[in-house]
Amino acid sequence: MVYAYTSVVGGNFLETDYEVLLRWGQFNSFVIKGWYWQLLTSIFVHVDVIHLFGNMFFLLIFGFRAEELFSTEEFLLVYFLSGLCGNLLTLLLMHPLTLSAGASGAIFGTFGACVIYLRKTLGQSIMSALVYSFFLLMMNAGMGVNILAHFGGLAAGLIIGYALAKSRKISVDTEYTM
Repeated sequence: MVYAYTSVVGGNFLETDYEVLLRWGQFNSFVIKGWYWQLLTSIFVHVDVIHLFGNMFFLLIFGFRAEELFSTEEFLLVYFLSGLCGNLLTLLLMHPLTLSAGASGAIFGTFGACVIYLRKTLGQSIMSALVYSFFLLMMNAGMGVNILAHFGGLAAGLIIGYALAKSRKISVDTEYTM
């Protein structure tokens, strides 16, 4: 729905207008000047339709798993806190003229929370979760990719997923793997 709105406002379905990205994406210089809402709105704004479909594909995969493992409140906590952490890391470590948009930090956090939660609750080594996470992170590094948002979201998701697993003991009849 957000992409449809930004397409109408920007007048282009295939790419989000630069002015729309400046307003609703995360432009570090504006956030520093008080446009704090961009730390959250940028999670829902995408640069183009390919970016949107890529994010939605991975959200579909990891989101379904997260819905199985976590309550709605926990899932929302993982998603929004991971996205926010990725955006804060972007704000703190990238140039003030950096413009960033997308749900990747939140999606990486969702992945991290799921994979470490499963390993911890099944009594398996969390090292495999960390290796999977690092591998996925490296596969997504490239030109034009905000690796800091990905890393910040992933780190937050790993921490939250681990904390959730530690906070409860579950009986597992079926072996889950990721």
